Amino acid sequence: MKVFIDGQHGTTGLMLESRLSGRADVELLQPDFDKRKIFEAKRPLLEAADVVFLCLPDDAARESVAATPANTLIIDASTAHRTAPGWTYGLPELSPAHREAVAKSRRIAVNGCHACGFISLVYPLVSGGFLPASAQLSCTSLTGYSGGGIALIDAHEKSRTPGDKYHSPRPYGLTLAHKHLPEMRAISGLDAPPIFYPVVGDMFQGMLVSVPIWSSQFAKPMTAQDVHAALAAHYADANFVRVMPFDHDAATDGGFLDATACNGTNRLEIFVFGNGEQIILVARLDNLGKGASGAAIQCMNIACGLDENIGL
Repeated sequence: MKVFIDGQHGTTGLMLESRLSGRADVELLQPDFDKRKIFEAKRPLLEAADVVFLCLPDDAARESVAATPANTLIIDASTAHRTAPGWTYGLPELSPAHREAVAKSRRIAVNGCHACGFISLVYPLVSGGFLPASAQLSCTSLTGYSGGGIALIDAHEKSRTPGDKYHSPRPYGLTLAHKHLPEMRAISGLDAPPIFYPVVGDMFQGMLVSVPIWSSQFAKPMTAQDVHAALAAHYADANFVRVMPFDHDAATDGGFLDATACNGTNRLEIFVFGNGEQIILVARLDNLGKGASGAAIQCMNIACGLDENIGL
């Protein structure tokens, strides 16, 4: 099949190219490098491809969608279509209905990296009736700096002086209007978005997304063990989502969680910790894997009727 990565020289595009270039079933369509940002130069590739990946700013993604035939499979890694009518949200593990929608869709919006972790933790609890949609939640997400794109990558890579500001974890999104919030609310089924506190760390990739919940917030009080059992049952048949054992010592590295342990994979690991009435849910993933390029390839595989594990 012919595949065009529109925006292939950004972080997600380069990861997609790396993962797809060795596949015998994929022919990558390549634009002239010096014309890659000229719309009319890439239009023939949009029209010729069987699959188009969009790794673009939102407005550019919408422009490319308008120029792509209706029967072409588009997988959009931008924010433009994650809650848009007519688009399928690309997180098939959420339910059989989500997987079926990905399999049948020609328009798939890949999840945001922070949103992927949050939704994976919260959706099963809301959809299962354990957590009311009216629950008011907060979320903290520690991410590698590759999620900030080329400019932030350059700033970190060029700044290796001890004590430099880029060596410190740096919270951002402090206007409480992060671009992932609409999908975090809509896809998880909540009435209101969480209070979201993202933090970029001095690591290239990797992510820990955490959600604290009081036992009393559930429709009926639940212990941490109860929540763990509910999540484990929900993801029992998932290839890429694994609920880790409910054992603090076995699940941690001497009491610590390594944010980079899923790097280079399409895995998402879920942890449940708790003491009495306080519970913390944590999702660990590669922000460039299940949070971006890995999720995009998984969705392509499913939509094309292939084994979802191919290339992952």
